[in-house]
Amino acid sequence: MKTIQITIEGKKIKAREGQTILEAARENKIEIPTLCFHPDLEAKAGCRLCLVEIKGKKGMHTACSTKSEKGMEIIIDSPKIKKARKINLELIFAQHREECDDCVWRDNCRLLKLAKEYGLNIARFSDRKNNFPCHQFGPSIVFDTSKCIDCRNCVEVCRKQGVNFLDIEEKNSFFEIFPTKDKKRDCIYCGQCLAHCPVGAFESVGEYEDIEKPFEDKSKVIVVQFAPAIRTSIGEEFGMKPGEVVTDKLVAAIRKLGVDKVFDVSVGADFTTMEEAKELMEKITKGKGACLSSCCPSWVKFVEFNYPEFISCLATTRSPHIILGALIKTYWAQKEKIDPKKIKVISIMPCTSKKYEVERDELKIEGTKPVDYVMTTRELARLFKKRNIDLKNIKPEPADNPLGIPSGAGVIYGATGGVAESALRTAYYMITGKNLKNVNLKNVRGMEGIKKAEINIKGLRAKIAVITGTGNAENILKELKKNPKAYAAVEVMACPGGCIGGGGQPLPSTPEIRRQRAEALYQIDAKKKLRLAHESPIVKKIYKEFLNNEKIIHTICHTKYFKKSREVKI
Repeated sequence: MKTIQITIEGKKIKAREGQTILEAARENKIEIPTLCFHPDLEAKAGCRLCLVEIKGKKGMHTACSTKSEKGMEIIIDSPKIKKARKINLELIFAQHREECDDCVWRDNCRLLKLAKEYGLNIARFSDRKNNFPCHQFGPSIVFDTSKCIDCRNCVEVCRKQGVNFLDIEEKNSFFEIFPTKDKKRDCIYCGQCLAHCPVGAFESVGEYEDIEKPFEDKSKVIVVQFAPAIRTSIGEEFGMKPGEVVTDKLVAAIRKLGVDKVFDVSVGADFTTMEEAKELMEKITKGKGACLSSCCPSWVKFVEFNYPEFISCLATTRSPHIILGALIKTYWAQKEKIDPKKIKVISIMPCTSKKYEVERDELKIEGTKPVDYVMTTRELARLFKKRNIDLKNIKPEPADNPLGIPSGAGVIYGATGGVAESALRTAYYMITGKNLKNVNLKNVRGMEGIKKAEINIKGLRAKIAVITGTGNAENILKELKKNPKAYAAVEVMACPGGCIGGGGQPLPSTPEIRRQRAEALYQIDAKKKLRLAHESPIVKKIYKEFLNNEKIIHTICHTKYFKKSREVKI
């Protein structure tokens, strides 16, 4: 792409043609204050903190929405700009009810940082949102509208997801965002509103009021299981770089909470792979059409509510932490001679929607929930800090056996494409009796919204579509309506980049941060000797000893899905 030269505060830099001033500045490590800008979304110039002056042009301009032009000379720090930024910040604070202790941005708040930098009189303007309400979206998300600064990032990302759950209306001379009254639309609990809100107006339910709650009942055997995506993201909460692998440190830190066992959900992913590969094998060999992934509860609800005609295409295989929770309360409980009613399973998830998933009645086994409680990555990090557990410097410890040693295929579930790649590795073996010569299916990896690939399995051509973002999935669903056999497998993860970009992950979550988290998961897989779910000794042992008939396999590993009506009440 053609580059041009511009000057920012006397420093000459290269910018790509069509790039905004803010983008060019950031690529060249030049800081321009901003609050509402997010690289996933269109620049709206709402907060007006990224103001700059351009020599030869009148007035001030927003760097996030102004394109770079050849020879431009840009000023970002004049007295006039500082005065304007300070006033804008004071007006923003007048819209934002502060509750810093209970905020997803508590340890990394740009608003407070700028307030300190500019010496703000935070109370200069009266609070204009005294009587604005809180909304709860199911068991997953809370929206406190009194903290909202009207940047509308949440509205845009919700529309981008194809959900359109948030509406805007004028109230008292400015605008209020609220859950739509249209019963044809419902929240899917993906948490992308939370991940893209710059001021913490959204949080997950119980964040952080209930972080001690799961560990309080000492009469229970407390088992904690952590998701694949956690190991390359939670370190960010402790000053580590995105993508730094902390698996064994995470285990050691969780043990410091006084729990009885720590297991790895990636082992559950190996079982999900085995069962989903069976479903995929049948689709491929019998030409039955697409097998839609079902690991992501937001995607499942999106189908159930918006496209019920595709419910029959969803894989019936349960998600990894649900399967592992079920095995803990059955297989493991029997081995350890523990009454399942005395076991409490806590899942650490990168996802706000998993709080919703564990409440689904159809996932219960004989009336018992496989997983009792879900904590997000952020909640666990906050609990570590509260208990003075230093994740960065703790001595590493391995997860407990027999449910602590996953294959590489189980680990890559945390990134977009990981489920499809894992299932295809095993489905190929089930169909041919041989392993793929190259198990790296790189065509389904990456941060693109839609990725497509084709694999030859014993003369059968299997087309695969991998999607990140439910809004992107609509294009594939339209294609499947016209041709139900267009794809053998379709993987959809609601969040950008997959679970590594989930609504429960550390903030900020940007394309580059997500890329680093995902790449680290693939590096874990590449370094493992065990990279195929069907070769896992643990998987083989449990199928032989416990999952040895169709009835028990169905009970532990499979479920049903149903057409949904609106669940969120206003």
